[in-house]
Amino acid sequence: MERSSPGDAAARATPVETGLHARVLEHLGTAICAGEPAPGSVLNIDELVERYAVSRSVIREVLRVLASIGFIETRRRVGVMIRPASAWNVFDPQVIRWRLASAGRTAQLRSITELRTAVEPHAALLAATRAGHEEASDLVGLAAKMWAAGKAGDEDRFLHLDIEFHRRVLLASGNEMFVRLQNLVAEVLTGRHKHHLMPHHPHEQALQLHAEVAQAIQRHDGVGAHRAMVQLMEQAFDEMKSLWEQTGSPEMVS
Repeated sequence: MERSSPGDAAARATPVETGLHARVLEHLGTAICAGEPAPGSVLNIDELVERYAVSRSVIREVLRVLASIGFIETRRRVGVMIRPASAWNVFDPQVIRWRLASAGRTAQLRSITELRTAVEPHAALLAATRAGHEEASDLVGLAAKMWAAGKAGDEDRFLHLDIEFHRRVLLASGNEMFVRLQNLVAEVLTGRHKHHLMPHHPHEQALQLHAEVAQAIQRHDGVGAHRAMVQLMEQAFDEMKSLWEQTGSPEMVS
């Protein structure tokens, strides 16, 4: 008799089961990031089945995903326990998305911006030495399209172009470790947009700095690319602080 693999089970999952799984995972993941339930709490599978009105198989799959990113662990004679934030895989895009939707939004934005400030300027410097002519030209073109979208107030198109711009810089760096951060950057940019932590019309300085990064990379000016990207990261953080001051506590922004 043939044995079925996890892949076979996934292939048999119906669209309804997949949709239920995503809904429960999103809700429970966001709740854990918000501290409800708190670290050390024990999850009861039967209670989760009743609360979300789904099958035990759906709950088991959700718990498997949560365990893989460090949110929970199963202990003998205790059950499924919530782990502290120090155990989470904070580089997982799902974790970033859930934290941005929680009261911990400020800390998440700050930590990611600090990480980006450490990595992306050096990625820009490397891109200036490693990017081919076509890669550099594409970046200049993207910066021009961002300028047009920003001036037109087309927020959705600007977000798409912004994500692509930073993805291309990481790719052009030629460093496979930096490249793996592209989903993290995409998640935080999307989160800023979703939670209204970006201005409706990007500041002209930010638009100009994207252009300066691209042009420096095209000129193979590593120092200039690094400097412009540092200024861009500082600009992004200043934008967030300015919006927090206008709307009150950042935890209350939705």
